[in-house]
Amino acid sequence: MSKPRIFVDGSEGTTGLEINERLAGRHDLDVIAIDPAQRKDPAARRAMICGADLVFLCLPDAASKEAVSLAADCPTVRFIDASTAHRTDPAWVYGLPELRKGAQRAAIRDSKRVANPGCHATGFNLAVAPLVAAGLVAPDTPLTCTSLTGFSGGGKKLISAYATNPTPLAARQAKESPDDHRVAPRPYALGLSHKHLPEMMAVSGLTVAPVFIPIAADYYRGMAVCVPLPRKLLAHPAGAPEIAAVLADAYAGERFVRVAAVNDANELDEGFFRTLACNGTNRCDLTVFGNAEQAVVVARLDNLGKGASGAAVQCMNLMLGFDEATSLIS
Repeated sequence: MSKPRIFVDGSEGTTGLEINERLAGRHDLDVIAIDPAQRKDPAARRAMICGADLVFLCLPDAASKEAVSLAADCPTVRFIDASTAHRTDPAWVYGLPELRKGAQRAAIRDSKRVANPGCHATGFNLAVAPLVAAGLVAPDTPLTCTSLTGFSGGGKKLISAYATNPTPLAARQAKESPDDHRVAPRPYALGLSHKHLPEMMAVSGLTVAPVFIPIAADYYRGMAVCVPLPRKLLAHPAGAPEIAAVLADAYAGERFVRVAAVNDANELDEGFFRTLACNGTNRCDLTVFGNAEQAVVVARLDNLGKGASGAAVQCMNLMLGFDEATSLIS
């Protein structure tokens, strides 16, 4: 039996490079590559796409749509799109297998078109979707969300901007007051129209957009997506223990989503949340902090793992009939 042929279209970007890293050494796949001189040649790209069984699209939105159109007469090709182009398109399946008590997993397995989730949206949807489905959060609840992320989430441009930036520790050691604002965490997308918002609403079941504030900080990877849930905002009275119980039930038995105990001290380092503890894995950890009146759900994940390339490989494994966890770390 021949091995599935895999093509990563856009392998020069962060997500494409990380997908290739996860596929390296896989003897059950035939990973094909285009001549770098031809990567922008439509005819050469079409030949590569149509010659593959599954294509990862690690491209800007317009280029992803173009790639799909190039394969219009190649009906057997399957796509996993890492861009935002198709995440709310009903013709595409949203690539988060743990949703809907695994029903999403079956849809991904049978699909030829899978849209890989955004990193912020992954944490938000894993935290909120079960609470909406359980009736604890009404669809029209005006939620807020703050997400702290390493700068790799901004792609090559932001990575380059931070690459020569002195760390806060180096600045302190030099006994200087740095005038480079990149040293401090920086909120962005303050027009409140971040590109992940449409999928955050569509997938979680909300009918009102959350007030979403992402924050980039001076470290490479890892994120903490924080969703406050005051008791008075909920559809029926519940505090931190009840919220955690709903999440634990929703993800019971999942390999890549772990729900910690309420106020779990193991998630803290001298009172500070351990934001980087999922780095290098394909795992998302959910922890509920708070009390009977106020709670916050914190979703921790590697923005380049479960938030991007790891999730894409997880979906590929499902679509091709491999064990879901192959080449992934939980």
